[in-house]
Amino acid sequence: MVDSPRVRAEAPPQPGMRPALSAVDVLSVLCGLVAFATLALWGFASWTFPWNLVFGIGAPVAAILVWALFVSPRAVLAVHPFIRAVVELLVYVSATIAWWSMGQPWIGLGYAVVAVAVGLVSGRRRLA
Repeated sequence: MVDSPRVRAEAPPQPGMRPALSAVDVLSVLCGLVAFATLALWGFASWTFPWNLVFGIGAPVAAILVWALFVSPRAVLAVHPFIRAVVELLVYVSATIAWWSMGQPWIGLGYAVVAVAVGLVSGRRRLA
């Protein structure tokens, strides 16, 4: 076994126990929820009657499905961390573009900065 100064030996958690949640974990969940709510708002507000139902329900459902497949803590498909980060970024970009298309570029830009910063910190913690 190769000795590495960055690797810390930690005892595994007891059965049925999880590590304590941190502020970064809570912010990560909030960024995802805001992205899904933004896509629903975009779908219902930006389209006329028959299409607003399709996009208002379909856009967040598609984003939740992609998130559950690749990004969630219990993801269905185990992928490389780089692919996971790209998929997470695509969900955040879709919410940012939705804000821009609704005529709110500053809200979109603010959300993008916060979401990318939280994604970087949480991704860094996962790899450490």
